Amino acid sequence: MKMMDHERKLTPAAVLFDRDGTLVVDVPYNGDPELVTPMPGAQQTLERLRSLGLRTGVVTNQSAVALGKIGMDDMRSVNARVEEILGPFDTWQVCPHAPDDGCACRKPRPGLVLAACRDLGVSPKEVVVIGDIGADMTAALRAGARGIMVPSPTTLRREVLDAPAVAGDLWSALTLALGPDMASAAASPDPDSGASAMSSAA
Repeated sequence: MKMMDHERKLTPAAVLFDRDGTLVVDVPYNGDPELVTPMPGAQQTLERLRSLGLRTGVVTNQSAVALGKIGMDDMRSVNARVEEILGPFDTWQVCPHAPDDGCACRKPRPGLVLAACRDLGVSPKEVVVIGDIGADMTAALRAGARGIMVPSPTTLRREVLDAPAVAGDLWSALTLALGPDMASAAASPDPDSGASAMSSAA
């Protein structure tokens, strides 16, 4: 795990997650709820946050809508499946625009993070954003939130090197976000727990 000195903060009021490649396995342009598969440790990480009374949210780019790959109803069905497997989130912020649309919400712009903070009634300084690519980290930085990267197969090496904090998995990211004392109060999840969580929810 990598963490900069300036990233060592107090317990956050909320933790925001990227969706694809962070909470669930990245299936490009996915509009099929049956293809939703949680990432290892996602369910346990979220359960721990909720048990501590911390707010959780999702901030996700979904350009497939603007590109005509899926419809809004498809996207909503996939998001509903994510909640069915991983439990309810306190806020969902989705950018349905294409990369060239010039919107203010699409990451790496800070719009999604700022909207989530407004919805939750918290300051960006009290928020941690966990994601798998540089756009997630840049959006967090521009919003004034903390960023923690959990690299995925699509993460570029330069993105990892530039990230303010890096964790090998979601549970390790939880330790960075909360500090070892609060995170260690619960056992580290089994590496295969993501698959088992999906099976139990199916």
